[in-house]
Amino acid sequence: MDINNASAPAPLRVAVIVGSNREGRFAPVIRDWFLSRTEDFGGFEVDVVDVAEAELPTALSFNPSDAVKAELGKVSGRLAAADAFVVLTPEYNHSYPAGLKNLIDWHGPEWHAKPVGFVSYGGLSGGLRSVEHLRQVFAELHAVTLRDTVSFHGPWGQFDADGQHLDPESANTAAKALLDKLSWWAHALRDAKTVRPFSA
Repeated sequence: MDINNASAPAPLRVAVIVGSNREGRFAPVIRDWFLSRTEDFGGFEVDVVDVAEAELPTALSFNPSDAVKAELGKVSGRLAAADAFVVLTPEYNHSYPAGLKNLIDWHGPEWHAKPVGFVSYGGLSGGLRSVEHLRQVFAELHAVTLRDTVSFHGPWGQFDADGQHLDPESANTAAKALLDKLSWWAHALRDAKTVRPFSA
């Protein structure tokens, strides 16, 4: 095969999931910073899925009403279309937010055989305890979680009023490492599924 004439692979579709819906949340600052990192990295088509905009009921049902199906329809297709996910999560009480768990639990096949990266923030732990809990959840959903993460320890003093990181070198390096691995796994799993469809 002439590699000079080989067509470039299609861009990877990445759903960036904003996991906090708390009033006054810091999540938009982290979201905007991370999106700028994906733009610099290239090769991604990014879709932001925000739990604050997904009005899903907290009571799960095997037979959801038409109203619930309509709300699910606003999110489910976007998750299904994604080749990979990045979850932005704070840490609440040593774990991740209830709204994020709700979004995850309303879906199943949408997560299967896809990589999941994490960007976390919080106090001294930088949100890493929420990430460790999420790894168990996504393992049950046949997703592949990445070892490399981005974590912000006490992020409230790390950004200026315009959302610019005051000392970005370490965070930018961590983001590049995460995106490198996300790209590798997303390409590998997408290619594998064209040869052998995944079955849970």
